[in-house]
Amino acid sequence: MLRDKRQEYLTALILVGPFVLIYGVLFVWPTIQMVMLSFTDAPLIGPGEWVAWENYVKILGHRLFHSAFWNTAYFVLLTVIPNTLVSLLIAMAVNRLDGWKQGLVLACFFLPYILPVSVVFLTWNWIIDVQYGLAQVFVRPFNGGEPMSLTRTIPAFMPTVAFVTIWWTMGFNILLFIAGLRTISPEIYEAASLDSAGRWRQFSRITWPLIWPITVLVLTIQLIAQLKIFDQVYLFSIGGRQDATITLVQYIYKLAFQQNRGGEAATAAVLLFAMIVVLSVLQYQLLRARGEK
Repeated sequence: MLRDKRQEYLTALILVGPFVLIYGVLFVWPTIQMVMLSFTDAPLIGPGEWVAWENYVKILGHRLFHSAFWNTAYFVLLTVIPNTLVSLLIAMAVNRLDGWKQGLVLACFFLPYILPVSVVFLTWNWIIDVQYGLAQVFVRPFNGGEPMSLTRTIPAFMPTVAFVTIWWTMGFNILLFIAGLRTISPEIYEAASLDSAGRWRQFSRITWPLIWPITVLVLTIQLIAQLKIFDQVYLFSIGGRQDATITLVQYIYKLAFQQNRGGEAATAAVLLFAMIVVLSVLQYQLLRARGEK
């Protein structure tokens, strides 16, 4: 028995070892290095002097960090819950289709998700263009009949980028929700119909509770992704007031690659990393606990 156990441990080590090694080299060790770097005044490349908590005090008191924090929080508010709700509604509608119709409609919604951010930016930059953009047809009535640059007007910038982000990323969420909806047996709905349960009652008492784990997963994925927002905001803000629409990852990029302040950039990255871990774990645990009640 002892020999068999040793063989099992050896087999497990052979199977798990490569993953643990790669994970340690590509994630754990760089994370430790980043934390150590955050306590120095090092440039982007090269060593620096130990400054203890000075970088953290400086970053937390920096006006631009506060602006980046609130812009990121605002973007998360505009995208995470709306994206989840819209994806759920579309998934429920697509799930009612049959055969090739369902596959075609699902492909249409999923197609934007596989596009690179540069293509998404160029496409929507053309759509919202002030001179010939198709979106100006809907913008003019709200701007006194005049066209408006949605990416150069500060109040409209974040909602515009949030809308583009939802359009771009909801395909994956729809796929997850459809996978969850397909696990629900049609017999449950048939039994509910025999009890004269309407669509809203079926949704609130059957569909919503049974796909709650999928909803928790989608919300958690969206929260982590949107806290790390960079590409869309950076591209749409080129040529405009970037400091007014800066996000946390942009702030890190600015410190590291534009100002050559590697230690402070690492400090901001550690703060963002801690924020993502705490918020995502807290949200997941709260939502899971709610689903178990």
